[in-house]
Formats: sequence, structure tokens, C-alpha cells
Amino acid sequence: MAKADHPPLPEAAIEERFLASTGPGGQNVNKVATAVQLRLDVYALRLAPDVYARLKELAGSRWTNDGEIIVTARTHRTQEANRAEARERLAALVARAHERPARRVKTRPSKAAKARRLDGKAIRGSVKKGRGRVDLD
Repeated sequence: MAKADHPPLPEAAIEERFLASTGPGGQNVNKVATAVQLRLDVYALRLAPDVYARLKELAGSRWTNDGEIIVTARTHRTQEANRAEARERLAALVARAHERPARRVKTRPSKAAKARRLDGKAIRGSVKKGRGRVDLD
């Protein structure tokens, strides 16, 4: 994953814990705690209400009732690689929350477009009407 330009997260807001990992590493996995779990205290970031709401929605199930976001990285074999990946993912999540969504511009179909749609519906309706049961009177 390429390192993007995200604003740095304050170190005081992040708590990291190393866990026993799963996956590649053989016997090493059982001995060394290579997975990293980062907890970000969202209240310490002092976010604007709209950014806070977007972050909460983006975080989904990673958001805790205590106002923390938990990110776990365990794909790499070393602590440092997992630590870097988790921090990058966390920073990317916060950066995405700062992006304002594009406003939707309301549009209205033209009269000609409405007429074409209704003509098409009438044609389909007549085709379907012709599929009815045949009377042999």
C-alpha cells in the first residue's frame, strides 16, 4: 500500500497493543506477538460534527461504544510492518472522513424525454396485451 499524504494523528490519541497473530510465519506465529491493534480515541481529535458523523459511518463495526476506533493489522510477519499498515489504514480512514461528499444537483427530465418514456411504455403494454389467452369464438 502506497503511503498517502494524510495529516498525522496525535500520538496521545493512539493506543497500540501487540497480539499473537495468525497466518504466515510457521512456529514463529506461536512465539511472537506480531499483530498490532490500534485504538484511536476519536474525542481527542476534536473533530467538527459533520466530520465526526462521517467518521462514525465509515468506521462501522470498528467503532466502539467508548468512542474509539479499533484497527487490527496481522497480514505481515513483522511487528513494524503490521504497525505501519495499521497506522496508514487509520490515517486513511480519518482523511476520508474529512472529505466532503459532492452535492447532488437536482435534474428534471425534459418534456421530450417524458414523452419517449410514455410512448415506450404504451408499446410494451400493447405487446403484453397481445399475449393474452386466444378466444376461439
